[in-house]
Amino acid sequence: MNIGVDAAAFGMANAVTASTANVNSGYWNPAGLIALENNQLSLMHASYFANIASYDYGAFAMPLDDRSAVAISIIRFGVDDILNTTQLIDDQGNIDYSRISLFSTADYGVTFSYARALQLDGLNIGVNAKVIRRIIGDFASSWGFGLDVGLQFNKNDWQFGLMARDITTTFNAWAIDEDKFAEIQGAIEGQNQELPETTEITIPKLNLGMSRKFIFHYDYALLTEIDLNFRFAETNDLVSTSFTNFTPALGLEFGYLDMIFIRAGMGNFQNITQLDGNEAIGFQPNIGVGFKYKGIQIDYALTDLGDQSAALYSNIFSVTLDWSLFR
Repeated sequence: MNIGVDAAAFGMANAVTASTANVNSGYWNPAGLIALENNQLSLMHASYFANIASYDYGAFAMPLDDRSAVAISIIRFGVDDILNTTQLIDDQGNIDYSRISLFSTADYGVTFSYARALQLDGLNIGVNAKVIRRIIGDFASSWGFGLDVGLQFNKNDWQFGLMARDITTTFNAWAIDEDKFAEIQGAIEGQNQELPETTEITIPKLNLGMSRKFIFHYDYALLTEIDLNFRFAETNDLVSTSFTNFTPALGLEFGYLDMIFIRAGMGNFQNITQLDGNEAIGFQPNIGVGFKYKGIQIDYALTDLGDQSAALYSNIFSVTLDWSLFR
């Protein structure tokens, strides 16, 4: 749930908290759903770790009236066809390859979003209710629930956004198959002796964004945004304390005729300790392009998803369909 969605947003280094204004707002900031004029559908696929893992996303959003909108989105991150070798050796100590089976491990996130325009002109609010499902073959599974709240405020050419994720702390409760655990509990002496914790929590996070769009000669537009991403735990983010830490993200989108888009962004700024012991600041550059015509928008981003410190880039594709296409 922290990776992100939509190739257009990835191309801007995920700096879209203030400017998001389509079906993908259900993830980035549900308040942005107010900008919808028609129903929209979005789909995305990406591969992780040399195609070992798949990351898929789909969302649908629709305006209810001129002051409210709803959306539903589904995310799956999974690794399929993993070899289960726990029964490879039979009771007599013989290796029997026919005892190898396959299983999958996958995380699912389903988000229900609602957005409403408030009485103050330009101020919108949105809320997310999230259901988390995690499955590790027949060995273990969990259910989790969480809430997000987002705000957007538009004034003249400026846009401001706030997204509070997991505001109630998202809990995942695990159920572990103790019989299967017992089969491997003593496989390696000194390891796997006790059942792991069955409660997993995700602490709140806060995203603040400020954006402005510049129009040149009617045909050209430049969208700029800067976000500050806060986490309430001490990490190696650019600014870190015992209470909270934050790192910036910068995004640019150049558009021509609201049809052709070129994007660039920098994010994930981190304090890195190098092999020689010296400190350095690392960051992740992203680029992307997009094309929109008569309700169809196709976006591509070249971004590092799998490894934040090495140049192992991933190709992200997404498509967004607006119901104006069918008119």
